[in-house]
Amino acid sequence: MLKWALIFFVISLVSGFFGFSGVSAATATIARVLFAIFLIIFLVFLILAVMAGNAAL
Repeated sequence: MLKWALIFFVISLVSGFFGFSGVSAATATIARVLFAIFLIIFLVFLILAVMAGNAAL
């Protein structure tokens, strides 16, 4: 998920450099959404790992 967010971010930067502002804005939005989803999934797994660690003790 993070890999795809970075890919879309790079595409956004390149298209912005060449003047394709519509493509740049769209790919930046996609990158932002993918990063948010990654962050949510990461936090859920982090909480689950902490809870599993406490249950093992």
